[in-house]
Amino acid sequence: MTRIPATKAARQQLIVDVLTRHNVRSQSDLLALLAERGVTATVSTVSRDLDELGAVRVRQADGTLVYAVPAEGGDPTPRAGEGAAAVARLQRLVRELMVTADATANLVVLRTPPGAAQFLASAIDHAGSVGTLGTIAGDDTVLLICRDPDGGPAVAEYFTQLAGQPA
Repeated sequence: MTRIPATKAARQQLIVDVLTRHNVRSQSDLLALLAERGVTATVSTVSRDLDELGAVRVRQADGTLVYAVPAEGGDPTPRAGEGAAAVARLQRLVRELMVTADATANLVVLRTPPGAAQFLASAIDHAGSVGTLGTIAGDDTVLLICRDPDGGPAVAEYFTQLAGQPA
């Protein structure tokens, strides 16, 4: 189970993760999603966090309003619950950036062109779990740590398959 420290930075990062993976319609919905992840907060704390994060409410195609946070990398466009879009983006980036995938035990090493590893690692993290605990990126190498002690080869195969699938 993931342990989340009781710090403002950890709470705010969790809020960003929740808002980019789920369509959150209200602060009470957000509080419930945070509680599911072991984080307790008050409405006023979450309200301040949303303000500090630059979160806004945006209208979805079906007319509902959901919270969204600005995208990463200086893109000010608010992004809300993009699960399928994040996976599609990951597939595109894996196809464009992954050079090799190698695995042993619970570790996977993905190689990229110089300067692209952090970009790919961020896409992997935002797409949600593919059986990994997390990523560490260097300049041209992404290290994925798998949840399953013997899950490395399966995760490496997943990325190899993802790179080979037609768009």
